[in-house]
Amino acid sequence: MDLLPGQRLARGVCRHLRGLDFMSLVEFVPAPGLRVDVIALGPRGEIWIVECKSSRPDFTSDRKWAGYLDWCDRFFWAVGPDFPLEILPEEAGLILADPYDAEIQRWPHPVPLAGARRRALTQRFARAAASRL
Repeated sequence: MDLLPGQRLARGVCRHLRGLDFMSLVEFVPAPGLRVDVIALGPRGEIWIVECKSSRPDFTSDRKWAGYLDWCDRFFWAVGPDFPLEILPEEAGLILADPYDAEIQRWPHPVPLAGARRRALTQRFARAAASRL
């Protein structure tokens, strides 16, 4: 099966996150109407969302990403090495990725989730992970 460009980026991101002791899921639905490319759960319960963008049109056509900010402690864009970085919002994190690995280039400031939302999201993450086994 051939992967789409964004899926190849997500693959490298997930491999990198595993090295940071984060478990990740691709194409996760944190709430109705939202679907994130990668969500990751860290060793201390922190939740990161990574949106993978393969091109300028892919980025400019995405109107939902701001809604993802309420569902994570840190939000990152993951892009390939030829992506026009100047179009990405600077307040988000930045990950350069390829199908095999990734590297965090810019860290976003953490915005901690409320306890109740973290608990509900962690349970949703666990159930989704178990259903994919």
